[in-house]
Amino acid sequence: MAAPEAGRAGAKVIGYNTAGEFVTLREGTNEFIVLVDDSSRKGFNATCYHKDLEPFMARGRELRAEGKSPDEVFAMREAEAKAGTLPIPTGATLHIYFGPSTNYDPQSGAVEGAKLRYVVYMPFATAQSNGLPESPGAANHPWIMNPGTHRAHIMISPINE
Repeated sequence: MAAPEAGRAGAKVIGYNTAGEFVTLREGTNEFIVLVDDSSRKGFNATCYHKDLEPFMARGRELRAEGKSPDEVFAMREAEAKAGTLPIPTGATLHIYFGPSTNYDPQSGAVEGAKLRYVVYMPFATAQSNGLPESPGAANHPWIMNPGTHRAHIMISPINE
């Protein structure tokens, strides 16, 4: 559900099996990787990202599995990106389908109350380098988050009703 509709059938799907182990659930044939919702967590959160982001995403999963804190993960990936050992492609996208409920409607194919948020990675970009503000001007307006860092990205959040 997080993947663009045209790319869903060919997306690689990764996530957790019934034993809680991180596994590949389906191999893919296109540029998308979908990370399914972790049913052990509250609410719903499924993501889809371009396959070129996998080294960055996998490194984050690896560091969290080692027990690293969010600040440690950020600092370690920042250092690796600056050293050139962790590639983060400019312009690669992340689609996040999220919401407070896990109620899935098989007729609509949607999760109750879920919305899409979009992220476009722009490593080390700043407001000065791309012209976007560092906070949203209004609902659904793009802005740059984590400017000047390896995790700099254009954020486009859904309109809250």
